[in-house]
Amino acid sequence: MPEFARVDAQELKARSGEFHCGDKILLTGYVYTARDAAHKRFAALLDEGKELPIPIENAVIYYAGPTPAPEGRPIGSCGPTTAGRMDRFAPRLLDLGLGGMIGKGERSKEVVDAVVRNKAIYLCAIGGAGALACNCIKSCEVVAFEDLGCESVKKLYVEDFPLVVADDCQGNDIFKNGRQQYCTL
Repeated sequence: MPEFARVDAQELKARSGEFHCGDKILLTGYVYTARDAAHKRFAALLDEGKELPIPIENAVIYYAGPTPAPEGRPIGSCGPTTAGRMDRFAPRLLDLGLGGMIGKGERSKEVVDAVVRNKAIYLCAIGGAGALACNCIKSCEVVAFEDLGCESVKKLYVEDFPLVVADDCQGNDIFKNGRQQYCTL
């Protein structure tokens, strides 16, 4: 595989079997932001038998709460949020067809199992580099829960967004594998 594989966000799930833990990709296409508060509302809607405000089938959710856009830019700083905070919600969304998630940090066994079961993928963005990540974001539109401010659900168009495969659909986990490799040194 080349150093970075170019991937269309809408094809991420269909291509998930091509990628392995540690692979680097450049993602282009539409992704949705959603953090804790939005995920709680997603769960409440589903519990009530209502539809989600975004099309979840094959979607990619970026765990981020971007800052307001400066003059002339579509978005402000947009770094990843710790993904583990969404672990209680992720398996349900994956079972509904979610194709991928972007965040930072390790995921629970339940999430890794749901990634495998649904042939999905979990990608890590570089934490602490939100000001640089925003350069990959070409458009931003609030699509749900506007009252949540920075935690509202936004539809972003990203171009060549650099990510690392953290959990692949074969069950490999970059955090577990990395610790094992470190311990053998």
